[in-house]
Amino acid sequence: MKECKGQIRSIETMGLVDGPGIRIVFFLQGCPLRCIFCHNPETWSVLGGITMSPQEVIEKILKYKNYFGMDGGVTFSGGEPLMQEQFLLETLKLCKKNHIHTALDTSGVGDHYNEILEYTDLVIWDVKAYESTLYQKITGQSITRSLSFLDTCQKMNKKMWIRQVIIPGINDTKEYILGLQEFLKPLKNIEKVELLPYETLGISKYENLKIPYRLKGVSPMDIQRCQKLNDILQEGVYR
Repeated sequence: MKECKGQIRSIETMGLVDGPGIRIVFFLQGCPLRCIFCHNPETWSVLGGITMSPQEVIEKILKYKNYFGMDGGVTFSGGEPLMQEQFLLETLKLCKKNHIHTALDTSGVGDHYNEILEYTDLVIWDVKAYESTLYQKITGQSITRSLSFLDTCQKMNKKMWIRQVIIPGINDTKEYILGLQEFLKPLKNIEKVELLPYETLGISKYENLKIPYRLKGVSPMDIQRCQKLNDILQEGVYR
């Protein structure tokens, strides 16, 4: 059988925010969503980046294993890593064979991920929005696949981190946060919930790629205000 190959945009060898401990992070090409706040439009196409096989990936990971030890591991992000499902699955299998902690940073927009989740220790799930109309506005897609993925994670008892980008004028209200709180309350195995302030760091990429930037004129989210909303959220999520 021909060995599958993956398209990887970039690799971060000392990641500190994409899962527990020190991690090596692989950012995979390809994403079906077109989020209005996306700061990596260069990852939308599944083409581009560097081509690697699962064996090449595990060899690179093992070079850094002494750095992340028992507390860290590897995180697969994107783009949307579920877009390269076969490559991701084969790579995750090799990671578990070598006793490496695995995390999947995903929006859950995929079709064949049950086996992938079997080899995933932690799911970092990007909410986008918990309500269907706003989800469609933010991503350009239906919320159905994202919610189906979440349901599967719950049935498989997966440990989860939850992330939500907060954008001025769109979801930066107390009402939205309270709604998010109610949405998250029934979920089990949530280890961490983070509100991430919207930033404008990716605007120049849109200009270079000649892609219209749909949040033009929207200021970065005030960090202190985002923290206040985060405090409100935390009060009701953990039980």
